[in-house]
Amino acid sequence: MGSSEEKVVAVIMVGGPTKGTRFRPLSLNIPKPLFPLAGQPMVHHPISACKKIPNLAQIYLVGFYEEREFAMYVSSISNELRVPVRYLREDKPHGSAGGLNNFRDLIMEDNPSHIFLLNCDVCCSFPLPEMLEAHKRFGGMGTILVIKVSAESASQFGELVADPVTNELLHYTEKPETFVSDYINCGVYVFTPDIFTAIQGVSSQRKDRANLRHLSSFEALQSATRNPPSDFVRLDQDILTPFAGKKQLYTYETMDFWEQIKTPGMSLKCSALYLAQFRFTSPNLLASGDGTKSATIIGDVYIHPSAKVHPSAKIGPNVSISANARIGAGVRLISCIILDDVEIMENAVVFHAIVGWKSSIGKWSRVQASLTYGYFYMILEKQWLLKMK
Repeated sequence: MGSSEEKVVAVIMVGGPTKGTRFRPLSLNIPKPLFPLAGQPMVHHPISACKKIPNLAQIYLVGFYEEREFAMYVSSISNELRVPVRYLREDKPHGSAGGLNNFRDLIMEDNPSHIFLLNCDVCCSFPLPEMLEAHKRFGGMGTILVIKVSAESASQFGELVADPVTNELLHYTEKPETFVSDYINCGVYVFTPDIFTAIQGVSSQRKDRANLRHLSSFEALQSATRNPPSDFVRLDQDILTPFAGKKQLYTYETMDFWEQIKTPGMSLKCSALYLAQFRFTSPNLLASGDGTKSATIIGDVYIHPSAKVHPSAKIGPNVSISANARIGAGVRLISCIILDDVEIMENAVVFHAIVGWKSSIGKWSRVQASLTYGYFYMILEKQWLLKMK
């Protein structure tokens, strides 16, 4: 088969309601992957990036949410991008690699030559076509997107060592207690179908070890709490670590931005990063105005078409305004996310805050967080004001 005919599928891990609890309270009313960053659902950004992959056949979203929670979004995004997007619900936790293997038959339906695996709570520029080209040159089973970070923050992620010439992954350890490297795993991968053989190999080894041991009922109970089931396979500890140094895994370094979206505070930072990226990828999504017929726009701003903004308002930089929001005369908005059905009345100021669904901010009110201490304000429904980091 010629390279022009090779098909690619993408799998995006979206987690579930019991995951991502650090993102609460923003995820109490809406699944975390659907929370808007730069005016688009969080999962929209990796999906849009997948659209740029040559010969993309299918995008799968894998998670624990009820299917009804994603049905409307999956239908609309499939029509918008003209790429089949399907949500697959896991019946139980299988681990990051086990979840991929659990839907192996569906993923391999189109007989893809390559499979992308992305984590939904990653914010980056997703250089997927470039990764794919590098992966083909390397000739291994998989390629990992990596980035260089400060030595102080590296221990929060999977640290790795790669050959500086060949880019081969030589060593990988997840959140080490001692410093290993300032290069970390970005949570974005491309694999050949050989990844399924590797995952099934881990499962088979666990089954074989279990069959060799004859345990008492007490020992069996203890073993069940210590050892994961055979179909629970973690990508980092069970695949990346043992396959490092075996000419199977390689790295592709991004020189662009990268963040993990774990807490509400990170949503403000990541929204700003995506807004800045829109200048190059989707300039049509950014608002403009000089205060004559429309509001004065400073920097990168997204305004939903259904939102109503008074011409005397001053918006930006780093602001996204969601559906049916109403922004009054003289309002000043800086570095904030305004969610659906919010009303901000005349001459109010909102700085470094998330204003939750259906909230109302009164005339001449001022909501301003302290950037010095890394705090931001979040106004929820019923106008509860939370100070969060």
